[in-house]
Amino acid sequence: EQALRIEWVGPKAGKQLRDSARNAVTIAILFIMLYVAFRFDMRFAPGVVLACVHDAMFVVGAFALLQKEFTLSTIAAVLTIVGYSINDTIVVFDRIRENLSKHRGKSFYDVINMSVSETLSRTILTSGATMLSVLAFFIWGTGVIKDFAFAMVIGILAGTYSSIYVAAPLTEWIDRRFRTQSPKKPRP
Repeated sequence: EQALRIEWVGPKAGKQLRDSARNAVTIAILFIMLYVAFRFDMRFAPGVVLACVHDAMFVVGAFALLQKEFTLSTIAAVLTIVGYSINDTIVVFDRIRENLSKHRGKSFYDVINMSVSETLSRTILTSGATMLSVLAFFIWGTGVIKDFAFAMVIGILAGTYSSIYVAAPLTEWIDRRFRTQSPKKPRP
């Protein structure tokens, strides 16, 4: 049986594809950071950006580790994962912002902990439902669909993890480290 179609990308086109993919992911993450900075507060933006970078790099790392081919579908999957992750993280951060105004006497750490706990079941159920549909594509899909689904499976796992264990704790760490001012010593 003869192949119906053969695709081959030369080194020059491959470099251009790689550079375009890197630029697309970087631009998407920058715009996400701007959105979060204006929507919430600047102290939330670094946590979101690190979570998005974590998720994108996790998928890229999985593809590199398994020596899978990077295609336009893979890049589309990475951008989809960044969008999915930001949505999940925004839900958690929205709850944090809501709880900050409701529980003014509590520390930022306690508010973050309470907010993550309140959104945990929603995060797990949403990720689980999405994972079921993506797993169907991964199990019964072929070719490009299977690679896209594989990237989404890895991305959903990484995105769920980063929304809970990367974005919110990093935001608390940044707040504790940079926003809490130590008392200044009087000058002699």
